[in-house]
Amino acid sequence: MSEIFAHLRWPDVLDIGLVAFVIYRLINMIKGTRAMQMIIGLVVVLMAYVSAQVLGLFTINWILENFLGSIILVIIVIFQSDIRRALTQVGATPLFGGPDRFERGQVLEEITKAVVALASKRIGGLMVLEREVGLNEYIEVGTPLDARVSRELLESVFLPHSPIHDGALVIRKGRMVAARCFLPLSVDPNLSRDLGTRHRAAVGLTEETDAVAIVVSEEQGKISLVVDGRVTQNLDGPQLRSSLEKVIAG
Repeated sequence: MSEIFAHLRWPDVLDIGLVAFVIYRLINMIKGTRAMQMIIGLVVVLMAYVSAQVLGLFTINWILENFLGSIILVIIVIFQSDIRRALTQVGATPLFGGPDRFERGQVLEEITKAVVALASKRIGGLMVLEREVGLNEYIEVGTPLDARVSRELLESVFLPHSPIHDGALVIRKGRMVAARCFLPLSVDPNLSRDLGTRHRAAVGLTEETDAVAIVVSEEQGKISLVVDGRVTQNLDGPQLRSSLEKVIAG
């Protein structure tokens, strides 16, 4: 061991450190997502391949050998949304950009008050907070607003008789930039059947981007927070505010 350290150069230390950092970031990125489950599945396939070689199971070994021969293509197909999301984060801008912590707190407070009010009246709503990954492709098909975030305006957008109450409201850098934005629906078969279109749209968007989505159920008047494709349901006002602060600050 001492001989190894004796021949260790500073470029080697830098190389090891960079590789460790990249692996750490990748694990954090996929932890708790479907990608992690798929990676576990690939590890099981690799273990089966090794076992088949050791035990002399020629047919299984041939099948797995051909499968693993195309493993790069398989990984690209399976993780295409995760790869796209990671690449779009390169060089992206932060969530609120210019606004300071106090202004951000005011924005989150207005959002929380509006969501709680909508839930108490059982008025459905879907709000999306843009973070590092831009949402221009969804904003462009919506109705432009460019207005300061306020409880009253947020509520009025989702009133049943409002012409822009369908779809999602997108908030960027502390401003309401567009309403009536239509989002991609998740095709995850593991989602609960109790989740409606708004929840599936929120999950679909947060699977492909790092946006944060808030859903108000019209049927039950319950509040949900969706981050990285994961749904946290039955939140009250303080819980929502606390969760938003943690997610955005983190």
